[in-house]
Amino acid sequence: MKSLFRHVALIGKYQAVVSGASGASSRQAMEDIAHFLHAQGCEVVFEHDTALNMGITGYPVHDVAGIGAHCDLALVVGGDGTMLGIGRKLAHLGVPLIGINQGRLGFITDIPFGNFAATLAPMLRGEYEEDHRSLMQGRVMRDGHCVFDALAMNDVVVNRGATSGMVELRVEVDGHFVANQRADGLIIATSTGSTAYALSAGGPLLHPSIPGWVLVPIAPHTLSNRPIVLANTMEIAIELVSGKDASANFDMQSLASLLHGDRIVVTRSKHHARFLHPRGWSYFDTLRQKLHWNEGAV
Repeated sequence: MKSLFRHVALIGKYQAVVSGASGASSRQAMEDIAHFLHAQGCEVVFEHDTALNMGITGYPVHDVAGIGAHCDLALVVGGDGTMLGIGRKLAHLGVPLIGINQGRLGFITDIPFGNFAATLAPMLRGEYEEDHRSLMQGRVMRDGHCVFDALAMNDVVVNRGATSGMVELRVEVDGHFVANQRADGLIIATSTGSTAYALSAGGPLLHPSIPGWVLVPIAPHTLSNRPIVLANTMEIAIELVSGKDASANFDMQSLASLLHGDRIVVTRSKHHARFLHPRGWSYFDTLRQKLHWNEGAV
């Protein structure tokens, strides 16, 4: 049975060499996957920067808009950072994503490279689980004007400067004052991002089906400032009251420098990312494998 997906885009990380189980280079890994897809009856295109930076030739090339217009599936080869970057760009185009892990943890790139052929073959025939992940829209407001905006799939983080002391932040939810916090910073994380920076800062894990966010202070001065779970329909506003060299980070991939009085406003985006997982995939299996929980009896 041939693939249900006719046009498939390949997107990778651009480092020169990333070793997988076979020690293959990133370029060889991408070409191996392309050959496999051809054998499954797929027409393969490469994302423009992937082909350019890896020196891959002989395949059609599209930018992100072209992938959205011409492809019905995108395979992302790399780590979670690679998936976050392309996931934000493709979310509004509705292209489903499959992640092949060549990074470290791989919470959202969950297919090991060494097993890609056996795992992908049934998925391409329609044997998969679909998983939708909400995105956040973050804006930096200054004197009533938006000076920076970006999407985030994992988190929006307000951080102190590298060499400065704490920041003081005023937090509002749906226009209601919540607290003034003195801390190293504050994280607003989606359920996807609850296993990232928010987890390291002591936040809870949120199952992806929960339409919520978690608000997690980073090293708060007052220990009673604890993480709180909020509905993702709420608007969160964080005002920088004091602190030097503070910044707002969006998935740790986009950054805005902040001035006193700036407000970081976070709302739920109307777009979501579509992830495809192997049939039988379980979020709890991912947690157990990636966080090295005791698996118990099988």
